[in-house]
Amino acid sequence: MPNRRVVVTGLGTITAIGNDLDTYWNSLINGKNGITKVTRFNTDDYSSQIGAEVNDFDVNKYIEPKKSRRMDLFTHYGICASEMAIQDSGLDTDKEDPTQVGIVISSGIGGMNIYHTEHEKLLNQGPKRVSPFFIPMMIPDITAGYVSIRYGFLGPNYATVSACASGAHGIGVSYLHILNGDADVMITGGTESVMTEMAYAGFCRMKALSTRNDDPQHASRPFDKNRDGFVIGEGAGIIVLEELSHARNRGAKIYAELAGFGCTGDAYHITAPHPEGKGAALAMERAVETAELNIQDVDYINAHGTSTPPNDPMETKAIKSAFQDHAKKLAVSSNKSMIGHLLGASGAVEFISTAKTIDQGIIPPTINYEEPDPECDLDYVPNKAREQKVKAALTNSFGFGGHNVSLALKQFKD
Repeated sequence: MPNRRVVVTGLGTITAIGNDLDTYWNSLINGKNGITKVTRFNTDDYSSQIGAEVNDFDVNKYIEPKKSRRMDLFTHYGICASEMAIQDSGLDTDKEDPTQVGIVISSGIGGMNIYHTEHEKLLNQGPKRVSPFFIPMMIPDITAGYVSIRYGFLGPNYATVSACASGAHGIGVSYLHILNGDADVMITGGTESVMTEMAYAGFCRMKALSTRNDDPQHASRPFDKNRDGFVIGEGAGIIVLEELSHARNRGAKIYAELAGFGCTGDAYHITAPHPEGKGAALAMERAVETAELNIQDVDYINAHGTSTPPNDPMETKAIKSAFQDHAKKLAVSSNKSMIGHLLGASGAVEFISTAKTIDQGIIPPTINYEEPDPECDLDYVPNKAREQKVKAALTNSFGFGGHNVSLALKQFKD
């Protein structure tokens, strides 16, 4: 379809530092930290006992109790964030052509909470006590299904699953659907909640998590020399993407233009990133190319920035490979220093932050940056937000399995 452009018109999010867009954004730019000791279960036997939990979340504001009891927590977050994003966009859902509105809401893992609960029932009470809703409550694509049912949208509808790149992949394919004319509006993003014994046990056994249990507020420290692992977070980020003429015709507010998408594989290892960041660099290069930008046009990168020993130097190398001499002029920061790692939802909540950065001209900081790492030698916007006009930005997401996604946003110009 010639001359189709994709713009961002609605944002909705739930995180440990805010259950709505304004609270989330204001917390980010003020360096608020949402990481505490885990309260959902007893962590005495776990090497990592910290996380970024969502608090004061009332699902009944959006979903009636009878229905919410038949959903996992990750679906609660996804539906509620979708409602917020649609409200923020100003879409009149009753007036939209339902065949031209699609939904791609992703999750890296799906219903871990219900899996844990129902597995305990199976072991303790037998198979007849397992809920008949167990399977649809668990599967990662169910949130997209629920949102389509809620509004009657008939366009493309599914989830992408690529570990911690899932949410970003979902946004990328939604962008392609609009460019290809499959839809004029896409509701997209990611949602995740894995604050369970089994998930923590698995990540602890991998030695992927920070064990700074006595100092949770300083545990997530992307690019800092003393980082020791990531911190699990939870929540959702949902975005309304629209074809430009559709948004213009209804007078929508436009946060930014989504102009480029790059996705690649590492072909290296099931969990470790390629040490030279070859796949990550290629994803960034493709995002810049499809956005019709020069590397000098990019002002800011919202980094994957997990705070793990392998990821941060890899991402630094990838940025330097993709941007060459311009890398030293880029601002780079990681939201995970404040919200932890939302796994399959991380790319979506970080996309929202990047869109707000372009809209507001403020770059959120990387907090807990205290001691520079010689292998991480870029400008990570340490500890304090920066007022800076950002004309173009990338947001990166990388996942187990060697999945890499980079999305290019730029300031909207009519």
